[in-house]
Amino acid sequence: MGLLDHVQGLIAAGGLDARIEFVFTNREPGEAEGSDRFLRRVRDYGLPLVYHSSRRARRALGGPPSAHRYEYDRQVMSRLDGFGPDVCVLAGYMLIVGPEMCRRYTMLNLHPALPTGPVGAWQEVIWQLIEARSDTTGAMVHLVTEEVDRGPMVSYVSIPIKGPTFDAGWRELEGRSIARLKEDPGEDLTLFQLIRQEGYRREPHLLAATLDAIAKGRVRIEHGTVRDVSGARTDGLCLNDQVEGALAASSHRGDGPATG
Repeated sequence: MGLLDHVQGLIAAGGLDARIEFVFTNREPGEAEGSDRFLRRVRDYGLPLVYHSSRRARRALGGPPSAHRYEYDRQVMSRLDGFGPDVCVLAGYMLIVGPEMCRRYTMLNLHPALPTGPVGAWQEVIWQLIEARSDTTGAMVHLVTEEVDRGPMVSYVSIPIKGPTFDAGWRELEGRSIARLKEDPGEDLTLFQLIRQEGYRREPHLLAATLDAIAKGRVRIEHGTVRDVSGARTDGLCLNDQVEGALAASSHRGDGPATG
């Protein structure tokens, strides 16, 4: 919901030349309090809302995950007939997208790691960073492909996780295994929280800067490849300056974190 608020706010203020054609969610009203709040927010913005419960579909379809996953995608696509988005953004969409949907839409995913970094949910990413004693983390926007979290990169921001802000957190790990840390204190570990917070603050700005770059033609997505303004293939835009500038401006205004 925070990512939606951030992007919609920029669009409304004239800071992003784009529009949200529809919002799709795999939860229907009444499934969870959090998703119900999200549905109300979408309606408050006056945006077209499409929903189809993946939980209900899974129970109805049965069979192995791969079978009902692909059929569920087909059901979703049938509900989205009539919309023609240039790009779709998977924001908090935790389902694996099958090949048919990958071919139908140009989809962007926000992943809380650098292209060479860990894959998986953000919690898994952070534990892997801690275990590897990494110097840097980041976030990237990549194309959605059948290979989870490994599609061609569109943009990224890098974030140092060593230095004065983090030193005490790293010292806290001395003599303790990852297995023990996961048990106690778990995600309350100081370093875990610091790494998450630094990424959390930057994710909405990275997504907005990426959409702005696409809208202005600084990056083009053609037939599953990412190209720069000259038409040459690119490994993705480094948006450190844009993200840090937007973050500084947000902090100066006193805005809180914009993602949720």
